Amino acid sequence: MSELMGTTGGVSESAARAAREVRVVYSRLRRRLRETYDRGELTPSQTSVLSRLDKDGEASVSDLAAAERVRHQSVATIAGALEERGLVARRPDPKDGRRQLVFVTESGHAFLEDRRRAGEGWLASALEEQCTEEERRMLLEATAVLERIVRS
Repeated sequence: MSELMGTTGGVSESAARAAREVRVVYSRLRRRLRETYDRGELTPSQTSVLSRLDKDGEASVSDLAAAERVRHQSVATIAGALEERGLVARRPDPKDGRRQLVFVTESGHAFLEDRRRAGEGWLASALEEQCTEEERRMLLEATAVLERIVRS
C-alpha cells in the first residue's frame, strides 16, 4: 500500500519502480536483440546514424550531428566509414550546392532489413516458446501504453 501512497522525487513510488523496471528490461532486450544480429559489423554510433538516415531520410552531416548530439567531425568520420562499406552515399544538396546530403543506399536498406528480420525472428520465437497467448496480448497492451508515453 505504501508503494501507491508514497512518493519519490515528486512521483509515486509505483511510477518510479515502473520506470526502473522498464529501463532495465528495455536495456536487456536491446542487448539481446543486438546479440542476434550484431557480429561486430558496425559500431553503435554507425548503427545509430544509419538507422536515423533510414528512418528520417537524407541529411547533411551537420544535421546528423545535431540530431545525434555529437560533434560534426564524429559524424563525418561515421558517414565516411558507412560510405566505404557502401551503406550510404552522398549527393549535392539541391538547395545549397556547397553542402552534401548523406542517404542510405540499397545495400544499406538491405543491411538494416536483415538485422531487423533477425532480431524480430528471435523475439517472435522466444515469445512463442515462452509466453502464453494471454501474456502476448498483455505485452501488446503494455507496448501501446509505452508508445503513448513516448509520443507525449
